[in-house]
Amino acid sequence: MHVLIVQVHVKEAYVEQFKEASLMNARGSIQEPGVVRFDLLQQKDDPTRFCLYEVYKTPEDHAKHRETAHYQAWRDAVTDWMAEPRVGTSYLNLAPDDQHWNKA
Repeated sequence: MHVLIVQVHVKEAYVEQFKEASLMNARGSIQEPGVVRFDLLQQKDDPTRFCLYEVYKTPEDHAKHRETAHYQAWRDAVTDWMAEPRVGTSYLNLAPDDQHWNKA
């Protein structure tokens, strides 16, 4: 599995627009054949901070995701709403092992 966690800090005035755009992106993303999970999380004690938890079958599936219309629309829409650049970090999957991943 290819796991990516993206930390996002949004300007307070754009929180609702960010949520709407990100939910649309998440709905489209989970339909992609190479996407195992695509979670959107909002921090409880700071509603301007979000986390995208993305799990792809392969790194190539992540690259394909970045070519989709829904991702590109999200990327273009949210750029000016960021309080700071988003930070994506790739992780190695340890548990559950890859054969136990399935779509929710």
